[in-house]
Formats: sequence, structure tokens, C-alpha cells
Amino acid sequence: MAKRGQPNQGRKGAPRKTKTTSSGEQSLPILHADTAGVDIGATEIYVAVPADRDDQPVRRFGTFTEDLHKIAQWLKECKIQRVAMESTGVYWIPLWQVLSDHQFELCLVNARHFKNVPGKKTDVQDCQWLQFLHSVGLLRGSHRPDELICGLRTLLRYRGELVRTAAMHLQHMHKALEEMNIKLGHVISELNGRTGLLIVDALLAGERDGGSWHSYATSGCGPVKNRS
Repeated sequence: MAKRGQPNQGRKGAPRKTKTTSSGEQSLPILHADTAGVDIGATEIYVAVPADRDDQPVRRFGTFTEDLHKIAQWLKECKIQRVAMESTGVYWIPLWQVLSDHQFELCLVNARHFKNVPGKKTDVQDCQWLQFLHSVGLLRGSHRPDELICGLRTLLRYRGELVRTAAMHLQHMHKALEEMNIKLGHVISELNGRTGLLIVDALLAGERDGGSWHSYATSGCGPVKNRS
């Protein structure tokens, strides 16, 4: 046991060292000085540039198209080349497209990545924190394909959504026919085939004679079974 007045010794006899914390802004070198950070919301966008680029380095903008062009113009006036933004829902997409047209080097950041970086001060806004992390090279951007691939991906995703919802709507058609005691699903194999759709169109047009439905059987389809 250490005597009174002597420093407390560790297990190996060495005195304990007290940890000193330093600000990340003082210890990390600036790799990209021409960097801005953007915090995007549904109705407001906060943009931060280096403190020496403008008397008001943090500004608030709206989310309409004219506001997005004002952001691009202000960043050009501040001589910004790189912009980091958070991937918040789909709110970032319009601003990304506008800034991309103005030839900025963009970095799309996952919110979980930059918010878990230690050292953020409580009085620093998210846009300022994004700007600082990107300036010291601590942000990893997500992959964003070019416009052609993005357009094709949107069409494929929309088609997939239509295919998934088609099965649900087909079930609604079967249920409606059963409630009217029209056993169409029991006499043809596919209600969404050409024959089935022709019969459904005839029903919607007011035709109620089931005996005339045989004429709607197309080539490749077996005869419509008459169970009347």
C-alpha cells in the first residue's frame, strides 16, 4: 500500500497516468479545405462551409428547386469543390442531382457512419460535423451509379413492385367473382389469361349469358367448361 504523500503506484510499481483529451479539430490535419457539409430535412436544408469562406458559414435554405440552385450558387461563391451530405430518406436526391449538374464532387454518407464517429461537440450542428469529417478524410461515401443506371434501376424496381401487387389484385378479382357466385376460377385455369380477361370484360359490359362465353376461348386454351 502506498504511503501517505506518495503517488499511487500501479500493479507494476509505475505511477498511474491521467488521460488528457484533445479536440479532434486540433489533432487531425485538413486534407480537403474546399469542403462543405449538408444536413437535409423535409422542409429545410442546412449547409456549412469553412469559417474563413463566408461571414455566415452556416446557412439555412428551403427545399424547393430554386432553393437548391441558390445552394449551388452560394457554394460556388465560397469556392467549394467537395460536398458531403447525409442520405436521409429520398430528400437528398433532388439536391444531389442539382449539385451534380454543377460539377461538384459529392459524397453520400450513411447517417450511422458519421454519427458514430467520436469527438463531436454538443454545440456543433450536423452540417458542420459533416463538413469537418469530410475535410479530414474520415467519411466513406456510398456508391451512387450514373444517371443512366439510376433510371434503369428505377424502372426495374417499379416493374417489380407492379408484379408483386398484381397477385394481390388478382386475388381481389377472384374474391369479387366468388361473392357474385360466378365460378369463373373453376372453369378456366388462369383468370388473368387472355380468355379470362375477355370474359371479365364481357361481364363488366353487362353480358350475363354464360353459354356465350365459349366464344372467348382463344387458341392455346382448352374449351371453357360448361357447368351451368
